[in-house]
Amino acid sequence: MKKVLVLGCTGSIGTNTLEIIRKMPEHFIVCGLSAHTNKEKLFTLSKEFSCPYVLTSDKDASLEKLINDTKPDIVVNGIAGSAGLLPSKIVLEAGVDLALANKETVVMAWPLIKKLANSKNVKIIPVDSEHSAIFNLINQIKTENISELIITASGGPFRNHTKEQLESVTLEDALKHPTWNMGKKITIDSASLANKGLEVIEANRLFNFSADKIKVLVHPQSLIHSIVRTNDGMLYAQISDPDMKHPIFSALTYPENAKSCLKQFDLFDCSMTFFKPRTDDFPMLKYAFKVAETTDSYSIAYNAANEVAVEAFINKSIKFNDIPVIVKKVLDCDWSKVPESFEEVFDMDARARAISKDFL
Repeated sequence: MKKVLVLGCTGSIGTNTLEIIRKMPEHFIVCGLSAHTNKEKLFTLSKEFSCPYVLTSDKDASLEKLINDTKPDIVVNGIAGSAGLLPSKIVLEAGVDLALANKETVVMAWPLIKKLANSKNVKIIPVDSEHSAIFNLINQIKTENISELIITASGGPFRNHTKEQLESVTLEDALKHPTWNMGKKITIDSASLANKGLEVIEANRLFNFSADKIKVLVHPQSLIHSIVRTNDGMLYAQISDPDMKHPIFSALTYPENAKSCLKQFDLFDCSMTFFKPRTDDFPMLKYAFKVAETTDSYSIAYNAANEVAVEAFINKSIKFNDIPVIVKKVLDCDWSKVPESFEEVFDMDARARAISKDFL
């Protein structure tokens, strides 16, 4: 039986993780829970799972102590945004396997995170549906046999909007995702294709594929989660319902290919369509491909500027189309320094946020 510590237990990833554990109590036990500010739900979950070890993001709270007290076999990091990087670092320093849904950990600090994981001999298992799919396909097919990664994208709520229509979309429009039920920030990122941009950078770092070997394919049904092309030109895809419990289950049970408690996908009466992304109308994806080619601090700047811009859009102080404008202005600055420590990563992140706010 695996002991699971869930970070961000009241969010989308945390909620789905706990749903799997409810269905498989003979395989998993909740040993610890953390939440940002929703103390009421946190303590309700603590009571349900008979879990006395809980943590909120109060300044005096200690994740190190929570890990020491609970001694988990695996930690699920479902914390959203750049706030998830430090918890990832702490988990790996404790020598615990990390089921990672926080893409910013990879985008901001992959060389340092990878070095830390290797030094502690622990595994990082991706939980993003696209990267989980690639991770599993690579495990089956092997990296040396793969020539290209193809990441699918739903296209978000504005997939069919013209450039002119995008000028007048509202926050309420951006939050109406056609496929996934997620938090505000990631839903807006999906609408702007910034989320797919972050996933391109993440795939480049995680799987060591150059940006020119990564493609994005708009697939509105979100049934194919990623595709790999092998050296002989053949395509291999991972297909399932658009349910985050699938990649979470895969991470929790890795390296076993365990029998799932989840609904199996049925190909009968299934329709799938595919389109090229419109990078001129959704430039956040175009910028991400350029950032993925770098090995310095541009990915930190991309993520930080986007977080600041999205927050401004949520507060209705800028328009939707202003998000890529702000990010481009920040990326036009010099980010050529390679961070050699986590402190330097956080310094670069703070600098990018300050520049973004100046532009705002």
